[in-house]
Amino acid sequence: MTPPPPSGLSRRRLLGLGGGLGAAGLLGGALSGCTTAADAEPVTSGSVDLSFWTHDDAYVEYFRTAAENAMAAGDAPFRWRLDPTRAGATDIVTKAIAQAIAGGGTPDVAGLEIGAFPRMLRGDLATELLQPLNDAVADVRDDLLTVRTAPFSKDGTLYALDSDAPLVVYYYREPSFGEAGLPDDLGTWEELAEAGAEAHRRHDVCIGAVTVGSELGQVVQSFDMLLMQRGGALFDEDGNLTIDSAEGEAALTFMARGVQEGWIATVADPMGPSMQAALKSGQVIGLWMATWYKIYGLVPNVPEQSGQWRIRPLPAFRDGGSRTSFTGGTGFAAFRGKENTLAAVELIKAGYLTPEEQVRRFLDLGYLPTRRSVYDNEELLRTEDEYCGGQRMFEIYRGIIDEAPVFSLSADKPVLDTVLSGHLLRAYRGDQSPREALRRATEDFHGQTRSSRS
Repeated sequence: MTPPPPSGLSRRRLLGLGGGLGAAGLLGGALSGCTTAADAEPVTSGSVDLSFWTHDDAYVEYFRTAAENAMAAGDAPFRWRLDPTRAGATDIVTKAIAQAIAGGGTPDVAGLEIGAFPRMLRGDLATELLQPLNDAVADVRDDLLTVRTAPFSKDGTLYALDSDAPLVVYYYREPSFGEAGLPDDLGTWEELAEAGAEAHRRHDVCIGAVTVGSELGQVVQSFDMLLMQRGGALFDEDGNLTIDSAEGEAALTFMARGVQEGWIATVADPMGPSMQAALKSGQVIGLWMATWYKIYGLVPNVPEQSGQWRIRPLPAFRDGGSRTSFTGGTGFAAFRGKENTLAAVELIKAGYLTPEEQVRRFLDLGYLPTRRSVYDNEELLRTEDEYCGGQRMFEIYRGIIDEAPVFSLSADKPVLDTVLSGHLLRAYRGDQSPREALRRATEDFHGQTRSSRS
């Protein structure tokens, strides 16, 4: 059963939970005003105007179409109209907390990007602000991928439905692999590393790339993908840091060796100019990245390379792990205690739980289904991708989805990004061994989190 939500929003309680917001000036006038907001009587049917916050306009059009489809089918008690607000992923969480402290103006529906969502895990913040979805998904819970519900859950309560199941795959530029004499079917990272080192010496190409820029979450992301693939994790299900492990050392050793020997490139931003230059010049001809990277990384940066790229499962680590990993995602949540809370939950259900909408989401946006049964959908399995040379990419996704690692988030993820990123860069440069980098990052993390709680 879903635990009952608290009876009201306490301004003092929210101020304490939202301490990560920073200086009071960040909130403007939000700190003045009412102290408690009682739950509103929910609208149960009819026309509703939903305030809809997102960092990506594509979600607005997706949900508008989902609402139209549900209304046309006669499956919806509501006639939804969306009032969208677009903001940065981090700003959405900041502004939502600020509005809650002010006593009103929170969204009805918000897309909470997975890098920003950990702030909702601080104390009881998610419980105070977000409507539990356990009952809403009860009929399909066994079909929902645990790997996508776990990151948006706390203490057994689900607070958001993920937009995607962003598996990490290996992208490779097929003609360039052939020119460099690189096999595209090597089974392990160790085998690909040896072949990649030789190709780098002879052709000055790279078979991977890591991020070393100013966006600290991206720096950690490069490592986290291979850490999870190897069988490790940043945090365990109780929120304890677990990077100082054999799995962490193996992943970082592989990456540091590649950077120092030159067959793994360093870029400031996987979406930005440095990656674009590396792709256009033919320096980077392979990389591990999420399924959404084709849409947001390759197509915008190198449209002229359409037809040349392919995907495959990740090469496995010789000593253990799987053939895939995860990175990214955005969970859509309904804010609780509002007049439109029920209508918001029903919109999220209409958009994200039916098989038909899960199929459309992949075809329209390229986002993978979050229901396991949809991976057997014949239309998706037959779909050919023009950019990837007509490859039936969904066949690859179905073949590895059951190997995807389950992972958990922590409210202290922003602290980890700050301390770990610097030690990763030192390991890449050879200033620290991988083991030393992870040990020192762990010490720094515990020092930071202890001091912030004292």
